[in-house]
Amino acid sequence: MSFLTTYIFASTIWRVVLVLVLIFITILAPIPRRVWQKQMGWLLVLCFFVWIIASISPDGLGIKYQPRLPSISTTNLLKSVNYKSTYSPSIKTLTPNSITPEIKRKVQIQRGKKYHYILFKKGPITITRRSFDLAVRLSTIVFTVIYSTNLYLLTTAPEEITAGIDSLMQPLRKLKIPVTEIVLTLTLSLRFIPLVLEEIQNLTRSVFTRAINWKKLGWKGSIKVWITVVERLLDNLLLRANQISTAMITRGFTSPNEHQVRWHNLELNSLDWLAIIGLCFFWGARLWFGW
Repeated sequence: MSFLTTYIFASTIWRVVLVLVLIFITILAPIPRRVWQKQMGWLLVLCFFVWIIASISPDGLGIKYQPRLPSISTTNLLKSVNYKSTYSPSIKTLTPNSITPEIKRKVQIQRGKKYHYILFKKGPITITRRSFDLAVRLSTIVFTVIYSTNLYLLTTAPEEITAGIDSLMQPLRKLKIPVTEIVLTLTLSLRFIPLVLEEIQNLTRSVFTRAINWKKLGWKGSIKVWITVVERLLDNLLLRANQISTAMITRGFTSPNEHQVRWHNLELNSLDWLAIIGLCFFWGARLWFGW
């Protein structure tokens, strides 16, 4: 949640730092490499293409570009006009004695800098500062939202997630909101996701092991085959859901007040306190450097 909330109104550098921190946490976490390597790889490829497409897209600013300095004709015109100096004693001016080495250094640095709104232009491809900034923001938010959620689900058990949500939703019981039913539904949903993925994997393998000649079938025959696969998938998922409901009824899950199960005991251990301290430093860095 901190990764998603610190992203709001953050600078571009901070958003890139969030991506690097997520990758660093993934490497340090005790997660098998085969689990996160392919997921992170494909997500990085997706974000890279998002960055490329957003960079070369129009930035949406309909402005006319003009040089920072006046043109040569304007400069010559000003030189040819005789005008009086508008010196006022109340206005402080820089005298040769008041110019310090620090001011000279800053002036030299400013003179050495060259501002270019268009960063790259080659044929029809144009990358401006605004389009580049929008591309970085868009690609980083895609990676942060998707991968932070995925990392949270990989490192946290569904029972712990639902127990935490149940604890946070306790005040809603006074408003007669069915918190227990919501938490139980969320727990079953999190447990049902692996079953859905398993059914999809099994049906996909069963299709490819039959060595179907897709060219001979044509696109109409291919569509019919995949429609049959989707129907079989829905039938299997409904069968699994019916089995789960039957198992819950036989175990006494008729109402939330008659059968309550404590999935997880919320206790703070040493690692939790260490995580809280790290979270405080993380938010401090966000408030200090992330604007």
